[in-house]
Amino acid sequence: MTDYTVHELDVPATMDDDPEKVRAFLDWLRVSDAAEVDVHHLPELSWKPEEYLPMCHEPEAPSRLFVVRTDDGSVVAAGSYDTKQAPGTPNCWLAMGVRPDHQRRGVGTLLADHLEGVARADGRTQWKTYAVSRQVGPASGPGYLPAPTGFGAVPEDEAGVRFLTGRGWRFGQVNRISRLALPADPAVVRELHDRAEAAARPGYRVHSWTGRTPDEWLDGLALLETRMSTDAPEGDMEEPEDVWTADRLREHEEELARAPRTMLTVAVEHVESATLTGFTQLAVPNDPARAVMQWDTLVLREHRGHRLGWLLKVVGIERVEQDFPGRPSIITFNAEENRPMLDVNEAVGFVGVGSEGIWERRV
Repeated sequence: MTDYTVHELDVPATMDDDPEKVRAFLDWLRVSDAAEVDVHHLPELSWKPEEYLPMCHEPEAPSRLFVVRTDDGSVVAAGSYDTKQAPGTPNCWLAMGVRPDHQRRGVGTLLADHLEGVARADGRTQWKTYAVSRQVGPASGPGYLPAPTGFGAVPEDEAGVRFLTGRGWRFGQVNRISRLALPADPAVVRELHDRAEAAARPGYRVHSWTGRTPDEWLDGLALLETRMSTDAPEGDMEEPEDVWTADRLREHEEELARAPRTMLTVAVEHVESATLTGFTQLAVPNDPARAVMQWDTLVLREHRGHRLGWLLKVVGIERVEQDFPGRPSIITFNAEENRPMLDVNEAVGFVGVGSEGIWERRV
């Protein structure tokens, strides 16, 4: 009978760190990716080690990584624990995946017990996790668990759904995973750009840059990152405000710059106040065969209704195709209730390819 034990990794600082640390991290990422791809069948969402490692060293919120090993040392499950280090922080994020050939053997329960124990010991009272799903687009009816937001559902028979429900987690929200094949239809993109720009004029204008944020926009982008924690759709799973400062943003950018990709930022300025009112960021891999990942996208609540989200989306596509030709696609995640953003995605040619259920447990 196989014995399974949980181990916390000593996360390498870089891919040139101690070979044993790097080897353990590679095993962790390989199993984590395999577990997710087994569900959503989207290998484009797999990470390269050099891309993922810098995110483990997020300023103020470094990741703790865990594996489950068999008695012969094989890694059969991977998990992570993320939370801010500030005193009084109530929330955290847990993630876990079990290698497909070792599922239904108690491995997931062993790892989940351990991760939840870490959260309890840390005094965290709001836990969240993200569970990928094979479901494409909204669904309803028998066999589906609907999100309490009223938008989207996940199949009740999925292993992750049964597992989380059985452990007392509450299903809260659905993110749609969408893919835009590149090159996009230039006539469609141009038409949408013109319509969005006409709606935004003359009160707003667009700026874009790659890499480090220009000094003049540093405070503005830090505010937008802060508002991601309060203005983005969260259903009834609201989290405490996550305050970003200019210093934190600079540290964040320096860490991400270690990865083999370029961060493209598109932002909208409110002309009268000379402040940023919206942004989107796209992580463009150096490898032209890999998909571009669209990260945070937000328009401040008080500036919505001017098609600024549409403008951010199409300018981002135009910049990717102009400056980074040859990429196969752009992948984005959006809350199913975020109809304004889904509208522009669908109009420009994004197609739903999967879903992600967001779950919460309060203790």
